[in-house]
Amino acid sequence: MTKLSDLTEREILALAIASEEEDGHIYADFGQMLAEDYPDSAAIFQDMAEEENHHRRALIDLFVRRFGNHIPLVRRQDVQGFPSRKSAWQMQNRGIEAIRAQAADMERQAARFYRQAAGQTNDAEIRKLLGDLATEEDRHQREARRLEDAHLNDNTRDREDEHSRRDFVLRVVQPGLVGLMDGSVSTLAPVFAAAFATHSPHAAFLVGLAASLGAGISMGLAEALADDGKLSGRGAPLLRGLICGAMTFGGGIGHTLPFLVPDFHLAFGVAIIAVAIELLLISWVRWRYQDTPFGSAMVQVFLGGALVFATGVLIGSS
Repeated sequence: MTKLSDLTEREILALAIASEEEDGHIYADFGQMLAEDYPDSAAIFQDMAEEENHHRRALIDLFVRRFGNHIPLVRRQDVQGFPSRKSAWQMQNRGIEAIRAQAADMERQAARFYRQAAGQTNDAEIRKLLGDLATEEDRHQREARRLEDAHLNDNTRDREDEHSRRDFVLRVVQPGLVGLMDGSVSTLAPVFAAAFATHSPHAAFLVGLAASLGAGISMGLAEALADDGKLSGRGAPLLRGLICGAMTFGGGIGHTLPFLVPDFHLAFGVAIIAVAIELLLISWVRWRYQDTPFGSAMVQVFLGGALVFATGVLIGSS
């Protein structure tokens, strides 16, 4: 891969043009992607895209004056150490704050790269050009903050943040919580039934592992096939299915792993502690993201867990 120090001034200017063009395209894509749900932030990215296009045109005018009409293709991915960019589709399910942070990183990375590169070259003309580019990227950051202040007041930002929070709850928290509750509670009965029936930690572990894997696959498929997310706004079904399945498996395997301990009584005690931690976690998630009072969440979750646990113990002891 080519190093920056190997590029001529003509190639460095061509790289700057290609980079500004790509950044402008990404900002325009962000604006288009956010237009429906976050119109005020979309307006910021549209303005930033226009700024990048203005800089690109200025760089092209400079290139034509100095080197002629043909601009060689020099891309950032062809130059060692040049920061890469995530496209809009890669940020689609990341939330508004992640997109804002990505935009800020784009400007900071470019400025830092140009400034570091300027210190690595002994060519006065290249050093000056890179320094000018770093200064220009710094100005971009200040301009982005100015545009944000112009478009987003406190009420608008709060409204967009609340919308982003609801999206996160629908797309991540809800499928994760459903999986965690199913894995933590429904697998209690078979695990502890096997433990009390056999008094064998190994047998209880095998049953718990099978129950956790089976429940994870079942819940993941059920979540993925239940809703395509287009009307409900719950996001990509595959992602929801993976989250739900993984959390279901995690909830079940948490109180299954203690039965790897050979001593039955010690394994049983550790498993009880693991169950309590899982139920506390479920209660906290319900309190944090679903506005359920923590005390009420604990009573509901622990009552359900106790009933399932008692069922397993009674069946295993019979």
